[in-house]
Amino acid sequence: MLVNLNEVLQPARANKYAVGLFNTVNFEMARGVLAAAEAQRSPVIIGTAEILLPFGPLEELAEFLIPMAKKASVPVVVHFDHGLSFEKCMEALKFGFTSIMYDCSTDTYEENIRKVKELVQIAHCFGATVEGELGHVGDNEGSAEGNSILNDPSIFYTDPAQAKDYLARTNTDALAIAVGTAHGAYKMKPKLDFKRIAAIRDLVDVPLVLHGGSGLSDEDFKHAIKDGISKINIFTDINVAAAQAAKKALNDGKNSMTDIIPYQITAIQSATEAKMRLFDSNNK
Repeated sequence: MLVNLNEVLQPARANKYAVGLFNTVNFEMARGVLAAAEAQRSPVIIGTAEILLPFGPLEELAEFLIPMAKKASVPVVVHFDHGLSFEKCMEALKFGFTSIMYDCSTDTYEENIRKVKELVQIAHCFGATVEGELGHVGDNEGSAEGNSILNDPSIFYTDPAQAKDYLARTNTDALAIAVGTAHGAYKMKPKLDFKRIAAIRDLVDVPLVLHGGSGLSDEDFKHAIKDGISKINIFTDINVAAAQAAKKALNDGKNSMTDIIPYQITAIQSATEAKMRLFDSNNK
């Protein structure tokens, strides 16, 4: 069933589990993620990010993601992640996406508020939800964003008091916070500021989002969820799983796409199911 963020994240926040966003740039990835959701009886968030559009155009993705979500027997949010431009966010809404993450985190605080507030007002008219970002989640070298994380990322961490003000002024439905994660694959173990997560949770009344989830330890995930995270973004883990599956298929003597695709779908499903169990969203 096709739903928006509030319908899956509010229960997650109340019951202290998290729902995964698994970005899907093609049909095979979507099949694997939704098969996992059905098998685990888990709500799920699927979609894409603006930075990933060269690998899967927005309109083409919408043409299969939205019907697949509607046919699913579990709640499915179709989410446009890290929308960097107002125009692309509007395209996603017009194509039927039920949730938008409008990333204005590199703008000034007041400009971030102005732009996100405007989109919230529009998106709510579509019945869609909006996720904002305060602070700035870094980018590991080699990530899709293509930038290196700074030596001292803590200067961009989310300020708890500012988060409360930001939400009151924008009316966003969820908030991505910067607490020590980064997009892409980690070269060294990240150090998450769990006290900051808990402090923000205690001051706000919307679900909190952790970006840059691929590569964190199981204990990091569990601790972050316990302290208030309700949505966790995953892409690198399933992206790598699909590539490794293709390699295995070739090593097994499979030389056609129709032989390789089942390997990839199975690998994506397995990786996604593991995250759903870890986030405790299974049977929810």
